Amino acid sequence: MKQLLILSGKGGTGKTTVAAAFIRLLDARSYADCDVDAPNLHLVTRHESPPEMRPFFGMPKAFIDRGKCADCGICMEYCRFGAISDVNGHEVEPYACEGCGVCMLVCPYGAVELRDSVSGDLMLYRGKDIFSTAELRMGSGNSGLLVTEVKRQLKDEAVSEGIAIIDGSPGIGCPVIASITGVDMVLIVTEPSLSGMSDLKRIVASARQFRTKVAVCINKADTEQDIALSIESWCRSEGIPLAGRIPFDKKALEAVNRNLSIADIDCPSGNAARKVFEETMSLLMNEGDESEYDRKGTDGQRISFR
Repeated sequence: MKQLLILSGKGGTGKTTVAAAFIRLLDARSYADCDVDAPNLHLVTRHESPPEMRPFFGMPKAFIDRGKCADCGICMEYCRFGAISDVNGHEVEPYACEGCGVCMLVCPYGAVELRDSVSGDLMLYRGKDIFSTAELRMGSGNSGLLVTEVKRQLKDEAVSEGIAIIDGSPGIGCPVIASITGVDMVLIVTEPSLSGMSDLKRIVASARQFRTKVAVCINKADTEQDIALSIESWCRSEGIPLAGRIPFDKKALEAVNRNLSIADIDCPSGNAARKVFEETMSLLMNEGDESEYDRKGTDGQRISFR
């Protein structure tokens, strides 16, 4: 099974809109939403039944046994995260606790222990499609580990053949790094703005560390033609294939509000997305294309990933 990951250097570029269109155009049987901080791919994909859910245990949290605690205050003194209060006796504030375990080590009465804590919820939709996703709970960390579990769940349940579409997180943080690991190709959706171009360069640099095929799609490309041309010029200079442009289209918002993808309706953005899809599939399946493997290093020298 090949994996196509769709990323963006910043939020709001239309990454999920493109991912949903690709799922529809491919008639994908396996796909995932790895944006665990704010998953929304399920809003524009159709499912026959509710998801199977199971808890995700991230880092442990400290717990103070009031039956053993002597309120000596040593744990609060040593906690560098301000996670222990003494308002009603010494208690741990779970949203502030980092699970370091120092309080457990210094407690002379053995009143503190680290307990497993639910950090998120894994969800798996079954039916004619396999859709793996998850949502991180408020104030929790370990988003990268949760993304890894989403991908593992997809791999375990999906059919071995075909192409899986993965909607990643925006930015270049831990969930993005976890999303890129092991995929066959990354399609980066950017927008023609100064911040969009800056973040595009950052996510390209991150993806190259994994020696992964990279292509770029410019969404809302007609809103700033000069910057769109600059992005195209930069891609050419870096040897990065341009999968295409998608114009700004008010009908795209109408489609999303109706729980549809832009590939489900006749609209300019949907028509453009079809061309981007065809070019992306060609790049994904063309394993012998040197332009996909030869990259420039940070010093401008050519490096080979073959």
